[in-house]
Amino acid sequence: MSVSTNAANTQIDSFSSAKRKLEKEVYTNEVDRHTVYCDAKFDSDKNIIPPAGFESIKYQKRAKRIEWEHIVPAENFGRNFVEWREGAEVCVNTKGKAYKGRRCAEKANMEYRYMQADMYNLYPAIGSVNASRSNYNFAMLGDAESDFGSCAMKIENRKAEPPTTSRGVIARTYLYMDSIYSSYKMSRQQRQLMNAWNKTYPVNKWECERAERIKAIQGSENLILKANCQVAGFYPSAD
Repeated sequence: MSVSTNAANTQIDSFSSAKRKLEKEVYTNEVDRHTVYCDAKFDSDKNIIPPAGFESIKYQKRAKRIEWEHIVPAENFGRNFVEWREGAEVCVNTKGKAYKGRRCAEKANMEYRYMQADMYNLYPAIGSVNASRSNYNFAMLGDAESDFGSCAMKIENRKAEPPTTSRGVIARTYLYMDSIYSSYKMSRQQRQLMNAWNKTYPVNKWECERAERIKAIQGSENLILKANCQVAGFYPSAD
């Protein structure tokens, strides 16, 4: 399935604004409100209703609420910006001390802000799962055990293996980000895994509906998702 070049986000340049819009305009009712990794329900105040058997040994306070997870971690594309690695002239605090990293990239580079706020890359996750996943790449971890009880999210040796229910979503998000932002490129190994997951775990109706809602807000279209949704019959066929 060939996909033409997508249009990047050029409308929303604030991560906090993107999160508010997702909460108020995309995840609008209790049917829509479930987390990407553990399929936990959450309410309009971001409070988690944990699934039966869910456990969180680390970050227990963060297990009670959702956080907005960058599927492709911000650090994984942010470190390609010179402002992240080295700082910038404008990145000086009130005490005259220079800083770098995410804070500087956010302040000094508009492209980074657009990437960080791209809603196609943002999904709700239980806070403790988000914290544990960190900026780790996804991989298959074999016999590793789940870190979260009944939720089959595995984390080991700075790698993460997500449950089968989220692998397709993850794959299409990685393929989308790789296709439109020159500041992010997947490794060959990661691309092979994402292509395999994309084929093995097809889109569902909610994934396609979510993309349509984001398109209406963000103004850009995710052609990776559009093509998959057309094949699955969840999106109007191309003219």
